[in-house]
Amino acid sequence: MTRSVLVPSSLCREAQDKREATHKVGLVARAATVFRVDRVTVFPDPDGDRRWGGGFVSTVLAYAATAPYLRKEAWGTRDELEYAGVLPPLRAAARTGSESNGSGSKRQGIVTEVGPDGRVRVNCGLQHPISLVAPPEMAVDEGERVTVRISSREPVRARITDEAPPGFAVERADLSAALGREDAGLRVATSRHGEVLTTERLGALAGRADDGLTVAFGAPERGLPAMLGIDEASVASDSNHAGFDCWLNTVPEQGSEVVRTEEAVFATLAPLTLPQ
Repeated sequence: MTRSVLVPSSLCREAQDKREATHKVGLVARAATVFRVDRVTVFPDPDGDRRWGGGFVSTVLAYAATAPYLRKEAWGTRDELEYAGVLPPLRAAARTGSESNGSGSKRQGIVTEVGPDGRVRVNCGLQHPISLVAPPEMAVDEGERVTVRISSREPVRARITDEAPPGFAVERADLSAALGREDAGLRVATSRHGEVLTTERLGALAGRADDGLTVAFGAPERGLPAMLGIDEASVASDSNHAGFDCWLNTVPEQGSEVVRTEEAVFATLAPLTLPQ
């Protein structure tokens, strides 16, 4: 099952400065990690973009998802990452349950050199880059990120695998393309104008996400209905607007006039990812 979160390029539209915008994106990355999201997609909302657009959002998300020991090599110095120090630590756990630095663990790596006979050198956060044989079915290029499974650290025994590394992937795509993916599964739009999520409604949704879950969020002062040109009053009565299977209000009777996107991500993923 694939879990995907969709956020708009206008995610940081109300941020007063780059530091605040970076922290906001970091909280989304933190929520995605806590609830084992596989992919975060940034979709365009050009009418809502202000100072911090989709390029900023996707760059900060991708940086946050990169293992700390690879960030310097992978990203170098970029304007978007000026305040990367305010990002919360993610500490993504391997899906196998193994620790990130233990025997048998999976680690992110960056290919630093491609040699003859299918051998490559990979920086995966050990003391030195290690020489490994690339799987014949994988075309590995210099600078590419790969997953390395380490079975022993002294002496080092490791191999490149096609397994996904801990954490989430980041992409930029149109909303329609993200909803049309084969692994999209149950497609949920979040809105304060949607159907209130109750325990009964949650029970009815149980099992529908077995083939995947895709949850889309709006932006501050600009929800999904406004982005998609949908009448807010019609969202709750007709749940199949704009390619979604349902529109849900996951913070019913909210006590604040505005629920920020990063808060909505936590509030929504918590109930929707409960085990049956």
